[in-house]
Amino acid sequence: MAHDLHLHRTRVELPDGTVVTAVSFLGGDNPYDRDPAPAFGLYLDERWDPPWSHEHVDWPDFGLPPDAAGLRTALADLLDRSRAGDQVELGCLGGHGRTGTALACLAVLTGTPAGDAVGWVRAHYCPRAVETDAQRGFVEAFGD
Repeated sequence: MAHDLHLHRTRVELPDGTVVTAVSFLGGDNPYDRDPAPAFGLYLDERWDPPWSHEHVDWPDFGLPPDAAGLRTALADLLDRSRAGDQVELGCLGGHGRTGTALACLAVLTGTPAGDAVGWVRAHYCPRAVETDAQRGFVEAFGD
């Protein structure tokens, strides 16, 4: 599956009003070009190494995170930071599979039924979000 290389610097307002900026590493000249820079980034690809505070979640491209509980903790922390007033961002490489799946999980954490979360993220972020059936299944199980 080829990456769609359009650039994401997309503000996503989650169902409870919490805001996260979804970003892609590919698709632009400088993946760290921001004004202003975020206070914190949660990245789903090790290629991210921005100059601002950040953490990584182990998650293979087109795959699933091996530690679902760790992802849930990292996403809850991202929500807490945003709710405290920090500008936060979330991203992988192309901004679709892992980023879309994580956004769908955030939608679940903020009130969207798990069975509706992939549709929600495709409507509110990008129609190409969540790339595989396994990622879709992960989101549905994330609500349990």
